[in-house]
Formats: sequence, C-alpha cells, structure tokens
Amino acid sequence: MSIETEALLQEAKASIEAAQNYRSELQHRVQGLDLARQQIKGSATQTRAVLVQHFQALQGTVSRLLEERLAALLLEVDAIEQDSVRPLDDCQKLIEQGVSTADELLREGEAALRCGVGEQDDKLGSFTKKALQIQLDSLPEVPSLAEVSCLSAQLDDSLLPAVKGRICTHGSVASHPPVQIDELVERPGGILVRWCKVDDDFAAQDYRLQYRRSASSHFEDAYVGQDSEYLVLHLDPHTEYLFRVCARGDGRWEWSPWSIPQTACTTLAPHEWSPGSEEYSLSSRRDIALRNDSQLCGAGVLYSQAPTYCCRQTLTFKIISAGQPDKRDSVGVCVDRRNGQDSLQRDQAVCITTSGAVFVNGKEMTNQLPAISTGSAVTFDMEVVNVFPVNINNNEGASVKLRVTIGSGSREVVFDWLLEQVCEGLFFGCSFTHPGWKVFVF
Repeated sequence: MSIETEALLQEAKASIEAAQNYRSELQHRVQGLDLARQQIKGSATQTRAVLVQHFQALQGTVSRLLEERLAALLLEVDAIEQDSVRPLDDCQKLIEQGVSTADELLREGEAALRCGVGEQDDKLGSFTKKALQIQLDSLPEVPSLAEVSCLSAQLDDSLLPAVKGRICTHGSVASHPPVQIDELVERPGGILVRWCKVDDDFAAQDYRLQYRRSASSHFEDAYVGQDSEYLVLHLDPHTEYLFRVCARGDGRWEWSPWSIPQTACTTLAPHEWSPGSEEYSLSSRRDIALRNDSQLCGAGVLYSQAPTYCCRQTLTFKIISAGQPDKRDSVGVCVDRRNGQDSLQRDQAVCITTSGAVFVNGKEMTNQLPAISTGSAVTFDMEVVNVFPVNINNNEGASVKLRVTIGSGSREVVFDWLLEQVCEGLFFGCSFTHPGWKVFVF
C-alpha cells in the first residue's frame, strides 16, 4: 500500500470517527431537546391544572359568600318588616273594635227614634247614657307615612368595578422562576442545598426551601430566610429527595414560582454520639448530647458512634445550653477513641476548649478563639495537604498532613495537623466536667 493510500485511509478513519462523534453529540442534543420539551409540556399541563383548580375553588367560594350575604340581607328585611307592621296591626284592631261599637250604637239609636211615645223616653235615655260611656270623641292615632318604615336596599356601586379590577389582574403565568437550585452536596444524614438568583431584575427579600421524598407527593418547608444555602438534616441515607426553592420580592407578600425540582440523596451515615454513657443523655436521633449531673464516675470523653467525619466536610458543634466551664472541657476531632481520658487535649486529637483555647496533639496554640457559650457554633474543616510514605518495621505505610480550620463566632484559626497514618474517617468527641452543657452535632 502506497504512502498516499495509507494517508487517505487514515484520513478516512479520522473522518469516520469524527462523524461518529458528531452523530453522538447530535443524538445527545436531541435527548436534551426531548427533556426540554417534556419539561415545557409537563409544566404547562401542571399549570393548567393548578389554574383550573384555583379558579374553580375561588368561584365556588365567591358564589357561596354571595349566597350567604344575600340570605342574611333577606332575613334582615323580614325582621324589619315584621317589627314595623306589628304596631299597625295593633292599631287596626283598635279601629275595627271602634267601628263595631259605633255600628251597634247607631242601630240602638235608630231603634230608639222609631219607638212609640211611651217607650221613647226610656230608649233615648239608655242610648244617651251608653253613648256617653263609649267616648265617641276618643280616636286612635294613626302614624303618618313619614313615621313608618320604608325599606330600601343600600348597595355599593364601587364594589363591582373593584372586584372586576382585582379579578382581571389576579394570577399570572411565569415561564422562568427568578431563583434556581445551584448545588446539592451530600452531608452525613443530610443535603446541603445552595441556590442563586437567575433574574438580575428580581430583588429577593426572603427565600423558601421545601423538600419531599421522591415517593411522596407532599412538600414540606425546610427553611425560610435570607440565606442562599441551607443544610437539610435528618434525611435517610440512600433515599432520594426532591428539593425546590422560591423567593419573595422586596415589599411583596406572595411567593414567586417554584424552581425546577432537583433530586439528591446522601450516602453518608448521620453523625451520632455513642450511646451507653452514664454521664451523658442523648436525644432520640443521638445527635444531641446533654452532660447530666451523674456523679457515678469522673468526667470523661463522649465519642462518636463511628468515624463518620471525613475531609472536605464541615463538622459543626452547636451549643444549645452551657454549664459551668472547666479548663478540661473540649469539643473536637480525634483519630481514635481512648477510654479513661478526661479530655480531648491529647495526642492524635485537635480540639477547642470552652474558654476558646485550641489544642493540637495535646499542645495549646498561641492563637485563641472566642469563649464558647449558649448559641455558639464551632466548625471544623479539614483537607489533605500532603501524603508522606513511611516504612515502619519493614511495613510500608503513609502519614498525612491535614490543613485544619476551626471557626468560632467571626474568627478562625488555620494550622497543619500531621497524622501517623491515613484515616478514611475521624471520630469526633466532647468532654464537659460540669452538668448543663448541651451540644448538637451535624
């Protein structure tokens, strides 16, 4: 085969490979278009259903309220009518009684006039006496038309234009939510959710984060506030959850449309304190420890159930309540669990005391953080800086240097921590001499 033919063959193979890659990319883009079309059609169908349900419910409610108001007004008309007619009926009864009495008197008078001469005097005398007793000059008072009720309906003509104006502007359809979920990061027993604005013209006052299991249909609130990230805790490992976020504009009361739901799950077991200590009481989830007033044994270290803390994660100790401080108190991270220790101020451990002192392998650093009290949050962040091969007793191994950042309040200290061997995970722990200290770890 000539050189020219070989070149043409290679060029043909390259063109075929390029065509295959090109076709693969086009097919991938077709899949992207299909997903986009599904999102448009799916969201449109859901929006239609929401609009129909909302306006049907609104129509039913408005119709019911109008019917209830009409019934109340008609009852009011009936009550006023009855109260106004009742005295007229009483007056009419008096008049009818008077007419009946006058008719009877007229008949007697006419009969007396028709009597003969002998009886006429007696009849006329009896008639005259009876007429004086009836008081023919006493007449019941009949109210004038101005004195009786004249019912009318008082209706606000401005209601219909106002309602019409509100109805004509009620609701809107948005094609792009102003905020979207930017990142989902797994954490032990939880997911760190970060979101961002995608509409620069939208001024957000508050954010609202919701989540639900993928198998559920009900979202529940996880966070409402001004931060743009939140750690959702108490999630079951290896279980998918859906997250969505919306925002409320500055000076507005209604929430924006929801972001596109994002799915995530955590494969990391939640941080838990080790049970069985007589000195500490644990919550049902074992993420909160309370130093009780047990005096059965001396102060000791409460360790985690397992080495669940890994590098490139943030470990947080939240102080829920504080007791009396002691120089042996500490919260921190260690390589192993050692029984019989009264503090984490020891080898193969880093910690901070309640006074704010930082200890590395049992030695106090010159830098100091603020003292720990109720409401304090102490964070530990670590990352691998370097790994050094070592040979101990003809066994090859490696030591590791970690870059440790401890934060408390608005301050932090950064230092390097050299471990004798590489660890997949680290234990965390706390030690409090006096009762009353309550710490939440996540």
